[in-house]
Order: sequence, then structure tokens, then C-alpha cells
Amino acid sequence: MTKTVSTSTIIDQLKKLFEQEFESEAITIESLPVSGSDRRYFRLSNDTHSAIGTYNPNTAENNTYFYFTELFKKHNISIPILYRKGKDRKTYLQQDLGNTSLFDLLMKEGLTEEVKKQFHNSLEILAKVQWLAGREVDYKQCFSTQQFDEKAIFQDLMYFKYYFADMQKVFYNKQLLISEMEELSKDLGRVQPQMLMYRDFQSRNIMVHEGKLYLIDYQGSMQGPAQYDIASLLWQAKAQLPNKWKEELLNGYIQSMNALPISKMDEMHFRRGYLQFVLLRLLQVLGAYGFRGLIEKKPHFISSIAPALKNLESFLSDNPSLPSYPELRSLLETLCSEEIQKRYQTITTQHKQKLTIELNSFSYKENGIPKDEHGNGGGFVFDCRGILNPGRQEQYKKQSGLDIAVKQFLEEETNMLAFLDDAFSLVSISIEDYMHRGFEHLSINFGCTGGQHRSVYATEKMASYIKSKYDVIIQIQHINQNNWKK
Repeated sequence: MTKTVSTSTIIDQLKKLFEQEFESEAITIESLPVSGSDRRYFRLSNDTHSAIGTYNPNTAENNTYFYFTELFKKHNISIPILYRKGKDRKTYLQQDLGNTSLFDLLMKEGLTEEVKKQFHNSLEILAKVQWLAGREVDYKQCFSTQQFDEKAIFQDLMYFKYYFADMQKVFYNKQLLISEMEELSKDLGRVQPQMLMYRDFQSRNIMVHEGKLYLIDYQGSMQGPAQYDIASLLWQAKAQLPNKWKEELLNGYIQSMNALPISKMDEMHFRRGYLQFVLLRLLQVLGAYGFRGLIEKKPHFISSIAPALKNLESFLSDNPSLPSYPELRSLLETLCSEEIQKRYQTITTQHKQKLTIELNSFSYKENGIPKDEHGNGGGFVFDCRGILNPGRQEQYKKQSGLDIAVKQFLEEETNMLAFLDDAFSLVSISIEDYMHRGFEHLSINFGCTGGQHRSVYATEKMASYIKSKYDVIIQIQHINQNNWKK
């Protein structure tokens, strides 16, 4: 059984790495949003330096990351600088590239020539990863799967079947579909050549820092077909790149590949394989969205289903002979029907007015429950007084829920995180309903005795959660702040 490491212990280890690297102390430590894995990220900074600290208890995964980092560095591939590793290889410190990914740039600036240029640049980097660094890879260093072979492909197809197709309650011949999926897996497993496959090469894993691109999250790389990665980038659901861009970017990748000192590819064969792996990637993504969204009820993944179905519909329309298996083709056409797509229509296409969420911390003793000034008479009031109060301890009395020491206390010594997990689930139901119905305001209030520690921390955490999941306007007010003990 893996021993749980406290947040304070992790932060202490990362602070030591920071001090060793920069010969100065980290003044600010900010917890960053968690990923889908067990990795935890922190931004450590002072007046002159900033770095990202990572904790991951999976040392095998970390070792793979360290291995590929050295390999990519050798080939001058743009990745964050790895400053230092902890002795136990569970913590490491790397370059802070800011918060802007290629996806963020696309969402902010739109389909501009500059954005398209950056997509071209990312594919040029990808070609070097696959065909130059890929020639030297020791695939035994891959921590999970070494090769994207027939077995792995079939697993992706079954993932789609169980977690998305079966969730839609549509009729199909299950035995025939599985037989077709087995045949499709064999076909795709024979596609050559097999080089280094990034596995999740999409615009959220490409950071933009001072105009330059950097690759992140490459520890899942394995041996596989190059076309899969291109499909992952060009057909990313929420990116919704136009077909003209996709064709131009594919052409650009092939030009970059042909310019490398490698054997020339049969372009027609390469393009046929590309279309097959576009389809596979579209199905794999729907399976992931089904699991994370429909099973785990994570709003971000639910909101991604509609554009993913639109992508699939577009692909089927442009490629009437793919897939060449009748039962699978029939099922996919059914899933792209207007009826099923309407189930997952995104909020932003239905309503121009954004929902405003007002978040308040307050003191039951000094303020009382905040009054709703918008006339709805609804919203949430969460009572944090059942959580152990750090304000009773002398070292925290003059601090607040904004201070790192109080945050650590609440996360490690109390049931606050479990309390908030339940609050997140409850609030998400209303947010999604309000957005679908075009409502303009929702109030969420957290109260505690003094309105200084527990309610402030909970309010800030709720704001971070909502910001990471929904396209809404967030307003935060700590009502009793003027009365905090300082």
C-alpha cells in the first residue's frame, strides 16, 4: 500500500530543490490545477526566479519522463528545462513556461495566420521527435506500454464501445461489431513504419512562451504510427480546425518529414494510414469523454462531447468508404444523428449571455448569511463550522485562508477537502442547469465563525474549481475582511 505524503512534506521537498537551484528561498508557493494522473504541480517563486515543482509518486513514470527529457534535449527539441530531481525521484523542478498553451492561443486569437504558423511549427517539432529522436529510443524505458500494437488499438476501440457507444442506448449487433473491431485492430496494427509516437500530441500539451513552442506531458510516448499524433493535433475536438487548415498542416508535416535525413516515405500510403488513425483517434477521444464525463461526471469532458461528435460527423461525410466495416459505420452514423448531438450541445453556442457566479465568504457572528441582491432568492450557503478551526491556534490567528500555512492546515489536518468535493458536485448540477437555461446569476456562500480562515479558503477553492471547468464570470468577495485579526 502506497503511503500518502502530506502537502507540507511535498512543498518542503520542492522548496529545497528551489533553494539548491537558485540559491534563494521560494517566497510564494501556488498549487496548480491537478491533471488526470496522480501528479501534483506547484509554482514556486520569489522576486527573481520562478519554477514549476512536480510531485508524482509513480517513479517508473518519472523515470520515463527523465529519459525522454534527456533524449529530446540531445536533439534540440524544445521542452522545459529540467532543473533538479529529488533523491527519491518523486519530485522534480522544471522551467516555468507560464499558463498559455497553443490551445489557449487559438481560443484567444482565433484562426489567424500567426496561430496557423504556430501549428505548422508544432508539427515541424513533432517530425523531429518521431523521426530523429525516435531512431534512438530504447522502448524498454516506456513505463507503461512499449508499443501501440494491435492489442492496444483494440483496447481503445473497446473503450469507445463501453464508455460512449453503450451509454447512448442505441441498438447495434454487438457480436458483429466486436468482430469488426478485431479486424480493424489487425489492419491498423500492421501499418508501417512504426516510430516514436507521442500518444497525446494535442494543443493543450504545447506551451507558448515568449513566442516559442515547448512540448510537455510526453511521458506516455511509445512505439507507434506517426499518423496518430498528427490526427491528435489536427482533429482535437474543441479546437475545431477548419478542413482547409487540416489539409495545409498535413502537407506541411509531410514537407518537414521529407526534409529530414531519413528514408523517403510513400506519400499515398502515409495519407491512407493517416485517415485510418484519424478515425481511431476520434473514437478513442469519445471513449475518454464518456468515461470522464458520463461516468465520472466531470463537466469539462461532458462539454467536449458535442464538438467531438461534430468532428466525427464531418469525417464520415468526407470519407464515405471509412470505416469499411458496415456495422461500425452504421453505429457511427447513428451516434452522429441530430437527436444524439442535441443531448450534448455546448452552452456557449446556445446563449450569448454568460452566467455570473458570485462567491462570498462571511462570518456567521459578524455578518450573517449574505442577502441575494439579484432577486432570485436561491443559490448555496455552505456552513464550514463543522471543519476544525485553525483560528483557535495561536500561529494562525493573524493569518487567513489566503495564507499558505492555513491552506496546509486545512488540507492536512481537517476534512475540508472531502467537504469541498461534495460541494463541487452539488454546485456543478446548478451551474450546468443555469447555463443551459440561460440564467445570468448564481450565488455561492461559505460561512464560518469569523469569516477569516475556513470560509475564505473554501471560497477561493470553489472559484478555482469553477474557473477550470466553466466559461463563466466569477466575482469573489470576502465580506468580513476588514475585521480580520492582523
